[in-house]
Amino acid sequence: MAVGKHCAVIQITGHQNSGKTTLMEKLIKKAAENSLHTGTIKHHGHGGIPDPRLPAKDSDRHSIAGAVLAGVEGDGLLQLYMANQKWPLAKLVEIYQSMSIDTIFIEGYKKELFPKVVLIKNENDLSLLKLSSIICVITWINIHHLDLQVPIFHIEDEKNYIHYIMEMVRDQHESGIF
Repeated sequence: MAVGKHCAVIQITGHQNSGKTTLMEKLIKKAAENSLHTGTIKHHGHGGIPDPRLPAKDSDRHSIAGAVLAGVEGDGLLQLYMANQKWPLAKLVEIYQSMSIDTIFIEGYKKELFPKVVLIKNENDLSLLKLSSIICVITWINIHHLDLQVPIFHIEDEKNYIHYIMEMVRDQHESGIF
């Protein structure tokens, strides 16, 4: 992309209440510890546009964790006080890159093609393993028998999965691609 500078992009995906926002907070804090300016994009997965009269909750949590730019998008409304017909994720990434962000963590947007971390809370979530661009899986249940081609971490193995994801961020910075 010609606009702005290259930045690392990692998606965090999973079903509702799988721990996406909590993981986002941990990654944002770790990025801030490494002097990375982080932006976040949250997909408003509840349908419709985010209600500007209500607190943003998850994107507020992103800001509190240290994100220098936090936004939520739903049904064509980007809560950065900007509006457009539609906000495809690629366009949001381009906008964020133009704002001198080092790293973008995306919460949601399961079907997009950016490198993604998948959270599996129970067996009903196993269909998420069919998504593309998975770089690792964080799970509450034992799924090692599934013979996945990516690292699998138990939810309690926080030190190792945070380290692994931040290594992916560093690799993207060094390679200039995601």
